Amino acid sequence: MIPCVDTLTHALSGALLARATAPKLDDGKSLPLRRRLLVGFLACAAPDLDFVFGYLGPIDYLYHHRGITHSLILLPLWAFLLAKLCAVLWRRDRPWRAYFGVIAMGIGLHIAGDWITSYGTMLLAPLSDARYGIDTTFIIDLWFTGIIVAGLAAALAWRASRAPAIAGLAVLCGYVGFQAVQQQRAIEWGQEYARGAGLDTAEVTALPRPVSPFNWLVIARSGEQVRYSFVNLARSRSVEIAPDAGWIVRLDAVHLPLAQAQWVFGSRFGSTDAERAVAREAWSLPQFEFFRWFAEEPMLLRVDAGNPSRCAWFQDLRFFTPGRNEWPFRYGMCREGDGPWQLFRLDGNDTRVPIR
Repeated sequence: MIPCVDTLTHALSGALLARATAPKLDDGKSLPLRRRLLVGFLACAAPDLDFVFGYLGPIDYLYHHRGITHSLILLPLWAFLLAKLCAVLWRRDRPWRAYFGVIAMGIGLHIAGDWITSYGTMLLAPLSDARYGIDTTFIIDLWFTGIIVAGLAAALAWRASRAPAIAGLAVLCGYVGFQAVQQQRAIEWGQEYARGAGLDTAEVTALPRPVSPFNWLVIARSGEQVRYSFVNLARSRSVEIAPDAGWIVRLDAVHLPLAQAQWVFGSRFGSTDAERAVAREAWSLPQFEFFRWFAEEPMLLRVDAGNPSRCAWFQDLRFFTPGRNEWPFRYGMCREGDGPWQLFRLDGNDTRVPIR
């Protein structure tokens, strides 16, 4: 499974928001500051309790993660229930209404923090299973987390004032805006490439990649054909990888300067008639409906044509990150001879694991 913006970052952002919005004066009805920070911390982490769906199976996780616990429609309900729980836990020295506002803001901030990533969030669940995301921020962004930590540290140093926390939130919003500008630059560069390659009708998207806000995966999709390139918008020369280089360097080094960009060609269903026949059949099967719904950038990974077994494997480019030892959400359909198709996933060792 892959998380959202990591839960700790969510929780820290909730504490920062709680401090930034704390009343200037204690009127005896509002929450004590320390309790307000704790409640904001926990409330902003709470939507990730939906990780329990993972214990039901990987398909249930895909269907329900970032669903009802991340819904704007159900946000008031969750805030009310958590506020009532807090009032009980703290022995009713404050009414539930004293908790409701900071909890609602924490949950809302969590939803916003996931909305800016590429996984997709079901903002209108349970009325709709449509996923929304603006793709500006990678799922784990150390710069994003660092800004929050710096804001909290400043708030601790100048604890009598809300200004450091407010400034931290302002810088965080500015950082996401900066990422949005870089995303548009990456899209425009991809569109220019598509025009030069004669792909006038290509749809170009840009997805954030780890380590740097200048690292992007640019995808040009024209019909069933897919081309993608890992680029760094600010780099003038490629990164040399030493034999003992760490994983962060390896994650970063695959992103090349625009002048040296390399495009990889792929397809939703393969490049030969034999591949396409197997892949199309597997893709259209009812058991594979979950992946057709979930994958926004689907691409055929490969077709394994054995004797008599056959498998068609697909991946979602949103989660493809070279430099990692493994990546999630690679699924396929396999059959032995003329037997029934069965659903599998590929694990980190490239071993197929059956899904019941």
